[in-house]
Amino acid sequence: QVQLVESGGGLVQAGGSLRLSCAASGRTFNSVTTGWFRQAPGKEREFVAVITWPWTLSDTYYADSLKGRFTISRDNAKNTVYLEMNSLKPEDTAVYYCAVGQTIGLHIGAQAYNSWGQGTQVTVSS
Repeated sequence: QVQLVESGGGLVQAGGSLRLSCAASGRTFNSVTTGWFRQAPGKEREFVAVITWPWTLSDTYYADSLKGRFTISRDNAKNTVYLEMNSLKPEDTAVYYCAVGQTIGLHIGAQAYNSWGQGTQVTVSS
């Protein structure tokens, strides 16, 4: 079992930045793919970004609308995945979740992930 803890959310003005963290513990040895998803009030959960083994810059993928503003990365020594969010907009307001899966690939569907964090709230004011 893998435990995931997200942190770094908060309230920020439009145009600001936040860095979310997703720390993994437990049986992490085969958690080769980490994805970020978000869910805004009244909306369905949506894919944000993913990073997969061997976790280089080319092993990442983003939702089209977020490319250029969000960056996903991983610190292997800390078993932590980050989501750097820049030029934030009010429409980025949501609860952000990280999730891990045991198959290599740039998975954008939630069904590919089998462990989820509790989420961290991001609120962007206009």
